[in-house]
Formats: sequence, C-alpha cells, structure tokens
Amino acid sequence: MTTTPLNPPFLPAFTQFLLEQDRSPVTVRGYASDICLFVSWFARRKGQPFSLQDWTAGDVREYRQSLIDSGAKPQTTNRKLAALVALGHWAVQTGQLLHNPALNVRNVSSLALAPKWLDKRQRSALIRAVEIDLLSAKQRYPRLWVMRLRDAAMALLLLNTGLRLSELCALQLADIQISERKGSLVVRSGKGRKQRTIPLNGPARQLLSEWLAVRPESSSSALFIGQRGERVGVHSVQRAVVRYAVAAGLSDVTPHALRHTFAKTLLDEGVSLEKVAALLGHTSLNTTRLYTTPGERDLEDAVERLE
Repeated sequence: MTTTPLNPPFLPAFTQFLLEQDRSPVTVRGYASDICLFVSWFARRKGQPFSLQDWTAGDVREYRQSLIDSGAKPQTTNRKLAALVALGHWAVQTGQLLHNPALNVRNVSSLALAPKWLDKRQRSALIRAVEIDLLSAKQRYPRLWVMRLRDAAMALLLLNTGLRLSELCALQLADIQISERKGSLVVRSGKGRKQRTIPLNGPARQLLSEWLAVRPESSSSALFIGQRGERVGVHSVQRAVVRYAVAAGLSDVTPHALRHTFAKTLLDEGVSLEKVAALLGHTSLNTTRLYTTPGERDLEDAVERLE
C-alpha cells in the first residue's frame, strides 16, 4: 500500500496533546507519521478528504485489513492502530467526537517474538574483541587510544547495565558514582521520564574509572565526549558496537541487542522478572517477560536433541 502522506490541519494540536500526556518524542513522531498515512489512505480509498467527525470503526477495520494485505508486520499494524486510538481519544476529549471509532477495533494477533540477544559464546567473543582492540590501539595508535577506551567503556556499559542508546548518550558526569567496591549510575532521561538507579558491576566500574582518568578536559558535562569535547552522538556509539561485532565475527549486533543480552543473561542466572524490569526501566512485566520467550538458538538446541 503506497500513499503520499497528507499533513492534516489538526496534527499540531494532536501532537501537542501527546506531549502533554508525557509520550516520548519518538512515540509522538511515530504517531504523527502514522496519522498522516491513515489520512492519505482515507482520502484515496474514500475519494474525499478525511474529517475528524466522519470516520468510523468500519473505516479503521478496513484500514487494518489493507495493512495486513500489504504485508505489514503485526507489530507495525498494531502500532498504527494505537495511533488511531490516541487520535480518537484526543478528539473525544476536545469535544470533536462523541465516541472513539478506533477504541474497540482488535489488534492483529501474533506469536511473541524473542528479542535478539547474544548467547554466552557470542557475548564472550564480543568482550574479547573489545579487549584486543584496546591492546592494539595502545600499541599502534596511542593518539587514538583515549577514544578507543571511550568506545570500549560505552560498549561494555551497554552490555553490563542494559541502558538504552539514548540513555547512554544522555549520561552526565554527575550521574556516575564509583568507589573501590561498588558503583552506580542514575538514568535521568529514561523512557516516560522515569528515573532509575543501576548498580555497576566490576567490569563496568573498571572501564568507567579508566575512562574518567583520561577523559579530555571539556566544557561539556557529558560523561562520554568526542575529540572536540562535544557530547557523543548515537551514531558514534552504533559505529563502535558494529566495529567490535565485526571483529568478533558477529552480525546484526546493535546497542539494543546488548540491552537485550543484559536482560537475557540476568534471567538465565535466575534473577527475578521484577528485578530485571526495574533495571531495564520497564513499566510492565509483560515487556520483560519477552526475554523468557525461546530464542533462535534455544529452538535449534531443542531440535538437535532429536538426534
């Protein structure tokens, strides 16, 4: 299904409503894009411009079916339906509708998919790649070694704390507390503006301490900075993780995969869902429960037992 998005006149007011509901900027942008696509689909399919007062539950169900027919994944379709529910909720609250047309339209059911994580062997390979890179950089590229130490600290902090990429980049120097035997970091920019504290294990404390000892002077209060003293960006973190993954012979490794690996490793070690949810900043245990879903390697091991 291909349409040219139309920007409806009510979009600014709707996005402002979402922001006031404490939705994240990423969610707001996604919902705004989804609404524009629905408005475009409505105009094309119905042969008339979309009106807040004239859409029905039948329109929403028809749109859902068109998404299914176009091959959209269940989670994509359900996100677009969630955007329509939010739109209807706003229209009712502002007196433009009596009832929300999207409220009782069912989501598309799908099998729970396990997030992608690294197994123990892959996790060890990635850590080894980081260590080898650090040794090589210190011997061959001493002028670049400080930035390589920063990259190592970022990658292993993701692996040992389960931080989101945006949370890592937002860390301030004041958010880190390290002593000889313990340490912690404070996430002040978590999803939904929720603050949480994450303990730091030995490997994380060691690398952070090494980074802080050589971190260049900067007017920025950011924990991780670039060569010009600016706060590190998401692309720098992503490039570092990919570089280590390639060196370890791994593919499809992202910062978010390291977050998933953190969660899966804890659960495999017997840590409770409640504790893992608190560390990850999850509001719902159902989100954390995805890590109990068998992964691809788990299923392969199960089938191999038939031999």
